[in-house]
Amino acid sequence: MEIPSKYEPKRVEERWYSYWTEHNYFSSQPDEREPYTIVIPPPNVTGVLHMGHMLNNTLQDVLIRRARLLGKNACWVPGMDHASIATEAKVVAKLKEEGINKADLSRDEFLKHAWDWTNEYGGVILQQLKKLGCSCDWNRTKFTMDDDMSASVIRVFVDLYNKGLIYRGYRMVNWDPEAKTTLSDEEVIYEERQGNLYYLSYAVEGSDEKVTIATTRPETILGDTAICINPNDDRYRHLRGKKAIVPICGRVIPIIEDEYVDIEFGTGCLKVTPAHDENDKNLGEKHNLEVIDIFNENATLNSFGMHYEGKDRFVVRKEIVKELEEKGFLVKTEQHLNKVGTSERTKAVIEPRLSDQWFLKMEDMAKPALDAVLKTGDVKLYPSKFDNTYRHWMENIRDWNISRQLWWGQQIPAYYYGDGKEDFVVAETPEEALKLAQAKNPKIQQSDLRQDPDVLDTWFSSWLWPISVFGGILEPENEQVNYYYPTSDLVTGPDILFFWVARMIMAGYEYRGKRPFENVYLTGLVRDKQRRKMSKSLGNSPDALKLIEDFGADGVRVGLMLSSAAGNDLLFDESLCQQGANFANKVWNAFRLVKGWETAALPQPEAAKIGLEWYKAKFNQTLVEIEDHFSKYRISDALMATYKLVWDDFCSWLLEIVKPAYQQPIDQKTFDEVIHLFGENLKLLHPFMPFLTEEVWQHIAERTPEDALIISKWPKADAVNTALIADFEFAAEVISGVRTIRKEKNIPQKDALELFMLNAEGVNSQMDAIIQKLTNLSKFEAVDSGMDGALSFRVKSNEYFIPMGDAIDVEAEIKKIEEELNYTKGFLNSVQKKLSNERFVNNAPEQVVAMERKKVADAEAKIETLEKSLASLK
Repeated sequence: MEIPSKYEPKRVEERWYSYWTEHNYFSSQPDEREPYTIVIPPPNVTGVLHMGHMLNNTLQDVLIRRARLLGKNACWVPGMDHASIATEAKVVAKLKEEGINKADLSRDEFLKHAWDWTNEYGGVILQQLKKLGCSCDWNRTKFTMDDDMSASVIRVFVDLYNKGLIYRGYRMVNWDPEAKTTLSDEEVIYEERQGNLYYLSYAVEGSDEKVTIATTRPETILGDTAICINPNDDRYRHLRGKKAIVPICGRVIPIIEDEYVDIEFGTGCLKVTPAHDENDKNLGEKHNLEVIDIFNENATLNSFGMHYEGKDRFVVRKEIVKELEEKGFLVKTEQHLNKVGTSERTKAVIEPRLSDQWFLKMEDMAKPALDAVLKTGDVKLYPSKFDNTYRHWMENIRDWNISRQLWWGQQIPAYYYGDGKEDFVVAETPEEALKLAQAKNPKIQQSDLRQDPDVLDTWFSSWLWPISVFGGILEPENEQVNYYYPTSDLVTGPDILFFWVARMIMAGYEYRGKRPFENVYLTGLVRDKQRRKMSKSLGNSPDALKLIEDFGADGVRVGLMLSSAAGNDLLFDESLCQQGANFANKVWNAFRLVKGWETAALPQPEAAKIGLEWYKAKFNQTLVEIEDHFSKYRISDALMATYKLVWDDFCSWLLEIVKPAYQQPIDQKTFDEVIHLFGENLKLLHPFMPFLTEEVWQHIAERTPEDALIISKWPKADAVNTALIADFEFAAEVISGVRTIRKEKNIPQKDALELFMLNAEGVNSQMDAIIQKLTNLSKFEAVDSGMDGALSFRVKSNEYFIPMGDAIDVEAEIKKIEEELNYTKGFLNSVQKKLSNERFVNNAPEQVVAMERKKVADAEAKIETLEKSLASLK
């Protein structure tokens, strides 16, 4: 194939992705190899690719591609979540645009619209993931509403119900008035908002006395059914047994006593609204209070709201405050910082609401999941700082509200056959339900059964994901689940550590008796340069696909990885993608340079021989480092080590060492070794930059599909020659010293220099050939004493001299050295002053003091060299 002069990401990406899929490199079936399995955190079917997805899926692809190169049977299962609240909202909005009201449709009609929407718009994100290079086994794509996935959910519900773990209860729940459904505690986001505290006076029945209460929600007074005082509060003892009158509605309510009331807070009097507050509900049950619900499901007021009926709660709040003020009930208003619960999905303010719902008992299920992370280490969180968050959630777990008042989702398999709340059976099918119902009453017909209209919480399907994608619920002993489960790694965000990760661990122990995965890599949030979370509303989130178009998929992947330490937020900057694109160009140009060399039957130069030996040692050292980073899930560090190896050690050093003279050929042995090492570099780079590396790999030699880079073998580390690496580092400093003098004196590289060395301590003469080649020396010798009229520099305890003859202006050079000498002496003085301060030495961290002492030693060595250079010029 002809090698294009420029790297063209778009052409390369389309070509190799098609090639990979055509040859089924992504697909996996059980065999004798060790499995390596990742299940994708299923994105919402409504989703489109954003920066969080880009980061999360790049990390997964890096892990899966490396596992493939390690010879494991790599299986990455893709899929989508039906996202009941989000999808139903989208479908309702679309119907509204078409003039159709959901309330006018039957359930089946609505579900047809939902499936049409899903088939037309859903799953866009999976196609977009392909642009990023994600090597998922697309044949395994699952959707949480697939028939087998839904059947798994229903089976689990029935099983947990039969075990006594699922129950129906009348509880105070979190109500989302926009989605018109209940939410679990974890789906409520609490945020601080500035609000008001309203002080209202209630008349005491049969007297002129008034009692004042403080509330943040004056609209709820219409649902008040008591006023509560603390029995130990001397201020209100005389009110015992009396009654109060609710402003505006005039309802007479009892004044009750309970130590729950905080004497110090507000006025020490509490209005009790059992239908609209969890604590008030508990008081209401304890004191047998009436429960008056004043809200409709959309948080407008119902008939108990009197003349406010039909108005939104926040509109009523403003209007009722005005009315209370006009009628003399409002005593005063104070500003008050409030914690307000909002819906994670719709952002609506949550309304506490009493409702019949389905719950799953969590306490016993949480124990093995807690032990797996914190005792046995069966499941490891990276970074481990999240262990404490996990512990807090799991030790304070509450029963899970699993029912939702929606139509899109798995319908709860409970069938009612009578008028009583307990007249129901739970079964996987209507036929089984009928048998169970007939066992209670033989006269019941199929037509008498009414299935519960609610659906299950979306998370109740996704908590089974690592099991159900392999059919492990419906067929617990099938070959697929026995081979691929437990999976290997999970990559996800810490925001769903409890929603999803903890629940999958619970389900894993409940249904397989095993952990669902071994390692959980928790990514940070993607933030902008100002540390703000990326969001549509802020307009600070770049178009993910546009980034791929501008910088290439590999450039974007590298850009994301370069700033993504595990568990820490990623400060995203487009310049990082530019850096990634520049790196791709660097590799491409290095490849073109090497392929442009002519070969000939020549002896191998000494510089090339030593340079290649050094690079192999450096490669092995870096490979050990990379393996260590991967084992600790420091993926960003693994990339950085690879980046430096390829850019600095291979491109900047090795290729310069072996490069033939202008228009001269290279010896075959050196060329073959360089090509081999280039290929080894590509293997290390492939998980991060799959497209570029496959393109270069395929250009290097003729390859069959069996020889593709994607399925090649990850390099194996040999023993590391650390002495050779140290010798090269010393030589590199010598080369740098000569290059600095050339640069400062404007001496062209083509003009040969002479270099003399005083005190050849710790010097490996093997490196002389490399030093001579890279600095263009006509002479390189050791001397017994310093040289006059020469420029010098120091590397450790060795001094190097370059005779200048007439090439420099001696006076100007003396002036320049004197200036540098004065500056260095001043710097040394300031550091010594700091070290003479006992408080600093005693209180500063040990490494800080050590760093300051090193500065002293370096400055003293530099002063000595400068003084010698000055003496030689005078």
